[in-house]
Amino acid sequence: MEMVTGAAISSERTLSENQVNVSSVHEQSLVTEASALAQYNSNKGNKDPLTQVEAFQISFLRLVQRIGQSPENPVVLQVLYRLELASLIRAAESNNVKKPGLKIDKARALALALEESGHDDIDFSLKILVLGKTGVGKSATVNSLFDEAKVTTNAFRPSTKGIQQVVGTIKGIKVTFIDTPGLLPSNNNQRRNRKILIEVRKFIRKSPPDVVLYFERLDFYDRVYYDFPLLKLITNVFGSSIWFNTILVMTHSSSPLPEGMDGYPVSYEEFVGQRTKLLQSYIHQAVSNTQLENPVLLAENHPMCMKNSKGEKVLPNGQAWLSQLLLLSISTKVLGDANSLLKFQNSFQFVKSDSIRQPSLPHLLSSLLQPRSTGTSIGGNDFQVDDLSDGEEDEYDQLPPIRILTKAQYQQLSRLQKNAYLDELDYRETLYLKKQWRAEIRRNKESMLSNSGASENSEFENSSSDEVVQLPDMAIPLSFDSNCPSHRYRCLLGTNEWLLRPVLDSQGWDHDVCFDGISLDFSKQIKGNLTASVAGQMRKDKVDFSIQSDSGVNFVHGKCLFVSAFDILTADKALVCTYRGDVKFKNLNCNSTGCGLSLTSFGKMHFIGAKLEDSISLGRRFKLVANTGCLVGNSQETYGGSVEATIRGKDFPVRDEKVTVAANFLTYDKDMVLGGSFQTDFRVGRVAKMSFNANMNSRSLGQISFKVSTSEHFELGLITAVSLIQALFHKRNKSHEWEKT
Repeated sequence: MEMVTGAAISSERTLSENQVNVSSVHEQSLVTEASALAQYNSNKGNKDPLTQVEAFQISFLRLVQRIGQSPENPVVLQVLYRLELASLIRAAESNNVKKPGLKIDKARALALALEESGHDDIDFSLKILVLGKTGVGKSATVNSLFDEAKVTTNAFRPSTKGIQQVVGTIKGIKVTFIDTPGLLPSNNNQRRNRKILIEVRKFIRKSPPDVVLYFERLDFYDRVYYDFPLLKLITNVFGSSIWFNTILVMTHSSSPLPEGMDGYPVSYEEFVGQRTKLLQSYIHQAVSNTQLENPVLLAENHPMCMKNSKGEKVLPNGQAWLSQLLLLSISTKVLGDANSLLKFQNSFQFVKSDSIRQPSLPHLLSSLLQPRSTGTSIGGNDFQVDDLSDGEEDEYDQLPPIRILTKAQYQQLSRLQKNAYLDELDYRETLYLKKQWRAEIRRNKESMLSNSGASENSEFENSSSDEVVQLPDMAIPLSFDSNCPSHRYRCLLGTNEWLLRPVLDSQGWDHDVCFDGISLDFSKQIKGNLTASVAGQMRKDKVDFSIQSDSGVNFVHGKCLFVSAFDILTADKALVCTYRGDVKFKNLNCNSTGCGLSLTSFGKMHFIGAKLEDSISLGRRFKLVANTGCLVGNSQETYGGSVEATIRGKDFPVRDEKVTVAANFLTYDKDMVLGGSFQTDFRVGRVAKMSFNANMNSRSLGQISFKVSTSEHFELGLITAVSLIQALFHKRNKSHEWEKT
């Protein structure tokens, strides 16, 4: 009994102590809340920016409660976080000893206390500009917000004839809408749209709006319906900053969902995501900046729209869009006012449409370090031909003649005989290609010696003659009239030095004749040791014009090779001009060293680069190349280098079989990236070639690719097999989904 009584007494004491603690905490919170209210009343009229931002927090939370939104709404939390972060940044920059003491929890409690006490001292109003095409539901949305017919609407013709202000009160907030005439599709209506937008700009010049609502129809907006010229016109008239305070309103959001590729309706979230992402991408193109992200609101103004228990119109996903529109508008104005008060610049700077983007320095350095194909060898001889012997060359001539079988004769052979016959043909082809390659090397050497005066009357020049090659007959079209355009743009204009030909693309802008551009190649040996070459391509369609040109001069003197090149490339509306100078010389028969400089002009920016390289060759099959370089310009710099080892096949160079292992590094903006790669090219059988490539860097990024090159018959069969397998798997998955549903 005593133990039970004692336990009861101790529990009663503990309970009384807890009650005292709770009452003391409650009294302390009341005192703190009362002191906060007193401090809030005393701060009225204070011009300190940090104190005014605290007032913004409290007023914003009070408005959130009035429109029926939860303080835990993600939009509310994001606005409060940005306001608190802005206050901390500005306090740290101004060396203010008194840091902002109003935290988010404290601001919520203070806002709740002010609302419960009946304080009605919020001086807050909204001015909203409405823009969009005619018939998208601008006026209908204004009427839905006021819950009455403030403006006239018409489903068959434009109802808003001129700019008008619609003033009213929504949940205790004074709201002024600037309703504008609907814009027309940009086709043949650009002059009318520009006139309307200029009138709107004059109207809002004295009193700019707090928020801009841009309307589009969710059920119509796709790649066929889009009107990018209209978005570009709005940007040009108002400036890129018009989109900074813009909310994208997608009306008709309860329309039936379209069918997907499988014949079933797509999900609502996927449908909304596709449409809004498409509209945002066109705005990015209009302002030439991808950092902008506009809030998106879905709206439905149909009288039969679903409603919740509170009588609010809701979307198919259950969201009440009217209060959400008010929340987004209030948030946009509060953040804009705080941005102006604290004198923050925009989180990003809009880029003018005619400005030039910053080039990628690592890309320019990679282009500088990449070996440049010159078509000229040092000393008139390539590094890998020293090991060639005349005995190997005579091997093809010593082969006995072979009888070429017909198709019927080949079918009569056994399997072993067929393989032996094909192996013999492949062996003879390899020897013949090697013979041709050696003859070409010898011809180039003797031609350089004869042009330089070393051997003006060499036996090779007297005995050499161009090899006659039989060309296939040209296909003649059935007719040369306009209904048969196959003969157009099919000719080549070429001489021994010039080659001019069209660039054909069946998927290009001209689907009739498939003409996409012009390609030009020029090469001339000025002297025995001086060669000039020009290669370029020009493309012009109905919108864009692009040009790409590579020109160079090669000069060989003894064991030194001098290369001077000038490249031109179009990037957007600017020209990228690059001048390169390389010097390469042989130290030994198996070693060569080189260096190079480059000067790149990109608009008003200039970049200078330099590189060093060295290569070691062991015979014809092994080669080790190492290079390093740097590139500086526009207050930036980058460094890089690589080491590459290559083992070639025994039939090099007529059979391009090789294994390459490489390692590289790149340093840019005080950050180093290490990488490695592996590549192999080999033959499979007699007609197929395969290539495997894998690379990985220190950022755990990499790529694996596998390529196959074979005959057209095998490709057609492979495409057919893959298509059938894909169709069967797709059908099987759909049947399983149907069984589950």
